[in-house]
Amino acid sequence: MICLLPKKTMCAPLAFLLSGVLLFAGCAPVQERQPTKAAPSQLVYPAPPDPPRFIYERTIYGSADVVPQRSDLALKRALTGDMERSEGLAKPYAVAVHRGRIFVSDSAERFVKVFDVGEGTYTKIGDDDQGPLVKPLGLDVDRMGNVYVADASNKAVMVYNRDGKFIRKIGGSKYFERLSSVTVDPVGQRVLVTDIGGVSSDQHKIRVFDALSGNHLFDLGKRGIGPGEFNLPRDAAVGKNGNIYIVDGGNFRVQVFDRDGKYLQSFGSVGKQLGNFARPKEIATDSTGNVYVVDAAFGNFQIFSPDGDLLMYIGERSERDGPANYMLPSGIYIDEDDRIYMVDQWFKKIDIFRPYGLAAEAGYLGKRPKPVAK
Repeated sequence: MICLLPKKTMCAPLAFLLSGVLLFAGCAPVQERQPTKAAPSQLVYPAPPDPPRFIYERTIYGSADVVPQRSDLALKRALTGDMERSEGLAKPYAVAVHRGRIFVSDSAERFVKVFDVGEGTYTKIGDDDQGPLVKPLGLDVDRMGNVYVADASNKAVMVYNRDGKFIRKIGGSKYFERLSSVTVDPVGQRVLVTDIGGVSSDQHKIRVFDALSGNHLFDLGKRGIGPGEFNLPRDAAVGKNGNIYIVDGGNFRVQVFDRDGKYLQSFGSVGKQLGNFARPKEIATDSTGNVYVVDAAFGNFQIFSPDGDLLMYIGERSERDGPANYMLPSGIYIDEDDRIYMVDQWFKKIDIFRPYGLAAEAGYLGKRPKPVAK
């Protein structure tokens, strides 16, 4: 059990926390940089003297962080200081993981980038004539590794198999106005798609589809401020108990529904204290049912119990990149081993944390290829 933290004030002023979305231009995905330096082995959360629950493991900026180096080139770089070339992230938004294969949507490059840590490979999804992507945002994977991508421009969810072959499309313009995210339930039967709506729209809801047939089943919510109503919903997650957790961004809360869409409760409110929200974005759940919520204004993710009690948080807002430093965090995912993956759009990276009791070589991400011989 993660211990409950006492309330305290977030570092950023509330006026800034409630400010509008930062605008920035994406840059070329091919970059040259020095190999990523390892972080201190004891970079743990929470900090001492509290018992550690998570440890920072690594950061992925691009293909060079996953694809093994040729041993001769690695020696040359060590002797000459030459930088390595890497295809990086231009404007990452969301992340999903299946057995060590990391899928990241890149809305600027218009495809999903795939980093397979165990196989040491880098590929792309949605950059060909079959199932092309236009503006991929939220994404999720089912138990088989099929990838569901919310394409805001296509106003549809594009479905691919684990290797990137296009399978089918769910939804379309008649169903969505401002598509933002997609969630697949653990058994792969239902797809929950978030329509964020807009200032002049009443279509602020979660639309539920049959995962296989694509048939529309029912909707959750409508625009409003009452229980079960939404104002700019951002993302959804399904907990261990089958309950549905939805980020209600404009109402600064998380709302909870049962599997059939019955409203149960909500937690959170606007503010600058721990447990409050300012710009909540994506949401995820772990194997014990705990709920993780990204807040772009706070520059962190907060961890709650299934009932909404604050347990702890990781990260801080910073203009300088580093482990758990964020300027514009967006996506979050918890894999089969309860490793945490956190996307930051500003620093163009994915930070990875593992449970403190999980060995570095354990789980799917612990299986890494050796450097390639010449």
